[in-house]
Amino acid sequence: MSDSTPLAQTVTGERADLLEALAKQRHFLRFTTRDLTDEQLGQRTTASELCLGGLIKHVTSVERSWAAFILKGPSAMPDFSSMTQEDFAKRADEFRMLPGETLAGVLKDYDEVAHRTDELVATLPDLNADHPLPSAPWFEPGLRWSARRVLLHIVAETAQHAGHADIIRESLDGSKSMG
Repeated sequence: MSDSTPLAQTVTGERADLLEALAKQRHFLRFTTRDLTDEQLGQRTTASELCLGGLIKHVTSVERSWAAFILKGPSAMPDFSSMTQEDFAKRADEFRMLPGETLAGVLKDYDEVAHRTDELVATLPDLNADHPLPSAPWFEPGLRWSARRVLLHIVAETAQHAGHADIIRESLDGSKSMG
């Protein structure tokens, strides 16, 4: 496994560190899908609603949204405080494999989003640039996040879901990402 991307080899310092951290966590998440069928990708193996394909779809969506936030601010994200039950139910589809979705398609979308985020990390003029957070019941009103803080959040989100994915994969067929 390589913990770096081609961009990480052309940038230095903090940006290279961020790219390497993103690459490592993305690798662990993707690795949980090795040698699986499309059907297995959508299988629930725990008490949770989560499946491997759904986790990758969710992480893809989260990374896409937060990268847009870095560029455009809170207008790039939904107003979570005014979402309806129907909105949340529709959003739940990103945690499931829907008819016609495939491992290849899910991973291709994830790769495209990851590539755009990596380019953003490498080219963003200022990692200190910040925006107010979108309205959501889980954010304290008035908080602002810098691009750096958002990127750290993407790393943490990816790592958390890679752990979930490892449990799901182990429950599916005994395979582990580590150990």
